[in-house]
Amino acid sequence: MNKIQIVLNSVFAVALVTLFILFFSFRKSSPAGEQTAAVVEQGNMPVAYINVDSLLQHYTFAQEAKERLMQKQENANLTFNKSLRTLQKEMNDHQQKMENHAYLSEQRARSEIQRLQNKQQELEELEAKLSQEFMLENQKINMQLADSLTTFLKVFNADGRFHIILSNTANDNVLMANEAYDITNQVIDGLNARCNK
Repeated sequence: MNKIQIVLNSVFAVALVTLFILFFSFRKSSPAGEQTAAVVEQGNMPVAYINVDSLLQHYTFAQEAKERLMQKQENANLTFNKSLRTLQKEMNDHQQKMENHAYLSEQRARSEIQRLQNKQQELEELEAKLSQEFMLENQKINMQLADSLTTFLKVFNADGRFHIILSNTANDNVLMANEAYDITNQVIDGLNARCNK
């Protein structure tokens, strides 16, 4: 679960950096000195931050995506463990037959060993496949979350009131800030309203 949050936080951070770059690349219409002077005169900075941990905890889409991902992981674990138990039982049966000299020929014993080795290889391939599917699903969800946030922030900040919107994860990026710059609840409410539509 911590890996999922780290990946989601990374995706959000990349999305926010991208927004930052896009903003400054399209902002050539007014001189920077005039905007800075206006901001200083007003007594506030056009900066905001989003607490990503809270966003992930309260954004309905993120919660549902996390639940789907956990369900997929549980199903994958169930499938793998069932196959593993079957293989272990067959290997134990083979070991008992070897100890009791139950095989009628050496060829029969070798073919059984080969069959079990093939089955073990198939199990390893299944584990790799399930891990790959989980990773791809996780990546897809992260991209959807990042796209959702980016799309929303473009609409949310269409008036240009914020020049920079930072992400903050467990006080990782923003060590201290006035709570007036925290727009997390506004973003969560807006995202959930869009999600409910």
